[in-house]
Amino acid sequence: MQEAVIKNANEAYALLKADADKILKLIQVQMDNLTMPQCPLYEEVLDTQMFGLSREIDFAVRLNLIKEEEGKELLDSLERHLNVLHEKAQQS
Repeated sequence: MQEAVIKNANEAYALLKADADKILKLIQVQMDNLTMPQCPLYEEVLDTQMFGLSREIDFAVRLNLIKEEEGKELLDSLERHLNVLHEKAQQS
């Protein structure tokens, strides 16, 4: 039984990490090809995606699939990566 719980927790974290990676790639493509970070469309997409991921993380935490700290670190890591992309775009 304990092995199944650990497996589910690992799978949940892997899915959340994959979603965070998709958001990073989506924003990178948007910045490279479509719009600049100052564009309202960019901000809308980013806000919507980040909100959705935060809801997924909250749900996983409530189900005790991941720890709250893990979810917070996942969001913080994504935000750090997005900030790097934003800074690179502004330097171009």
